Amino acid sequence: MNGYQRISAVFAGERPDRVPVILHNFMMAAREAGHVFSQWRQDPEKIAGSFIRAVETYGFDGVMFDLDTATLAGALGVRVEQPEDDPALSHGACLQDLAEVDELEPVDVGADSRVQVWLEAVRLLVAHFGDEVLVRGNCDQAAFSLASMMRGSAEWMMDLTDPDNHERARTLLDHCGEAHLQFVRLMAETGAHMASCGDSPAGPSLVSPRMYRDFALPWERRIVEEAHRLGLPSVIHICGRTEPILDDMLETGADGFDLDYQTDARVAHDKLKNSAVFVGNLDPSEVLGRGTPALVEQKCLELIEIFADTPRFVLNAGCAIPADTPPENVRAMIRATRRA
Repeated sequence: MNGYQRISAVFAGERPDRVPVILHNFMMAAREAGHVFSQWRQDPEKIAGSFIRAVETYGFDGVMFDLDTATLAGALGVRVEQPEDDPALSHGACLQDLAEVDELEPVDVGADSRVQVWLEAVRLLVAHFGDEVLVRGNCDQAAFSLASMMRGSAEWMMDLTDPDNHERARTLLDHCGEAHLQFVRLMAETGAHMASCGDSPAGPSLVSPRMYRDFALPWERRIVEEAHRLGLPSVIHICGRTEPILDDMLETGADGFDLDYQTDARVAHDKLKNSAVFVGNLDPSEVLGRGTPALVEQKCLELIEIFADTPRFVLNAGCAIPADTPPENVRAMIRATRRA
């Protein structure tokens, strides 16, 4: 089996010849290819080349294409800071009052130059790998996360605690959700094999399970439905401990969940093993970034053992790995899948 076949089998509920690996490694890929972010993030050929180099160096089964968490927010008017040698990040709300949602106009995210960089880089990856290595096109942030960026995290949480704000909160979610759907459609046109998104602040670390069900889940479900309409499997990532909402997350219909290292893998196994793929969930910093190769291999084998009774498992870190992750730790990760 090649990498594309291996991951495709997992998402079809079929057992591959070995556990596939797809690593959230964009920062490390850029660093190892010798690029600083200020130049790399603007050049689709450099971006694609760094991911290709990483696959050729380590033997990943798929590429998780990602550049930052702020691109789609920037297309919606959020100020984006672009550090010299770190990923871009949102910097301050663009809605100072929730009432401003009444004046929002639809946005054409495809007109944004940074969105076009993402799309062109994915096209180059698909053209290079064909059906040999799976290309997962991350579509940046989902509706709840985008709304949090547009309002500011603290203000958004306060908005949701007041029932008088809920109608406008849903208006903002609709604005953000429609923008995300545009990105999914554009990503599908690149030929990407899979779509994914992050909805990090929607987890129990920041909001209650009830708030997740009321405000985040409906749009996550619509995003998954759109990906399926376009013929793409869909994966959702939420940061932090997700055990309290795993049953709710299954209601999105997502094909897989890319879960944080703080989520108990055994609990996730019991919830997901018959219905959705678990993608994860090594600690990206303390294990992959700063651990020893022996520790990395041990933690990988522990995860592989937990999911030994189901094919629905793809090995990944629980979030993006640091740029200076030691190469020998990544090799240990790959080696563990060969040993299992």
